[in-house]
Amino acid sequence: MIYLDYQATTPLAPEALQAMLPWLQSQHANPHSAHAPGRAARAAVAVARDQVAALLPENGDISFTGGATEALNWALKGVGPGRIVTQATEHAAVLDTVEALRGQGREVVILPVGEDGIVDLEAAAEAITPGTALVACMLVNNEIGTIQPVGALAKLAHQAGALMLCDAVQGYGRIPIPDGPDLIAISAHKIHGPKGIGALWIRDGVTLAPLLHGGGQEAAGRSGTLSPALCAGFGTAAKLMADRRDADMAHVTALCDAALARLDGWHLNGAHDLRYPGNLNIRRDGLDVARLMSELRDIAFSAGSACASGSGRSSHVLRAIGLTDRQARSSIRIGFGRYTTQEELMTALDRIDTAARAQAVSA
Repeated sequence: MIYLDYQATTPLAPEALQAMLPWLQSQHANPHSAHAPGRAARAAVAVARDQVAALLPENGDISFTGGATEALNWALKGVGPGRIVTQATEHAAVLDTVEALRGQGREVVILPVGEDGIVDLEAAAEAITPGTALVACMLVNNEIGTIQPVGALAKLAHQAGALMLCDAVQGYGRIPIPDGPDLIAISAHKIHGPKGIGALWIRDGVTLAPLLHGGGQEAAGRSGTLSPALCAGFGTAAKLMADRRDADMAHVTALCDAALARLDGWHLNGAHDLRYPGNLNIRRDGLDVARLMSELRDIAFSAGSACASGSGRSSHVLRAIGLTDRQARSSIRIGFGRYTTQEELMTALDRIDTAARAQAVSA
């Protein structure tokens, strides 16, 4: 199997697995217990917290969550009253949440994006006015890799007296997080860590109403028993991202350059320059993606966001950048990273291209 779906999830780093194993095999204490085993577990969580926080701004703290979806929900639902402004290519964890809040009477503004997928800053300036409580924008788009002007949006938010929420799931550990966000959501399994754990970074002085009520185990108010195993895996994965950031980026950039040189007759969706290079969303007019995936079952690639697979809808991200429904349904996403070899990627692209051309001949 050639795995090219890094935006859906990344392979677990061997080092992260090794960090988790003791807490799964023999060290089972609750990290919130006062006895010695509990204190040892709490110490492991503290180490992981520092490792994860090292890639985030210094003037805040992280609260571990069950994943980025929980972190985003907490941020969106936990702010005070006022307008929420976000943009059209956000993840469903944001867009579905703000629609639920709209249904409860909250004012919500969804900003348009250009054909490159970048948010319209003029429209943002008109929408982000006094009375806005929160501006939400992802750093790197999970479907097309576009890098958004989070810093500029944060300035607009602060001028209006609003908070800035950044979904940094796809960018954390890969590209710098701009100054300005007050809340940052991240996820372990997008950085070669385990599934089932994420975090919300909260700037000093910002308070949120609890999303989950209970023991209040996290200082910012998140309730629930933490898993030392998941925390340890997350922390180790974050440390690896810090240690290997330059090498990983050089590797991914080289793979991207080789891939773009290899692809002939394919269109790149989204920005050509302001994008994370490990995400290539490409289309070929008339392509039957379902047939392509059926014919190439030993290559793992995507027809869009894993979170929306099976919905029957074409990608809201691709429609937002101006593609027709037919064009959106003729697009695939190729995601690669640390453990992808150039030989694997070239082999997969050649087979994908050959199968796609065969469709055109038989049409």
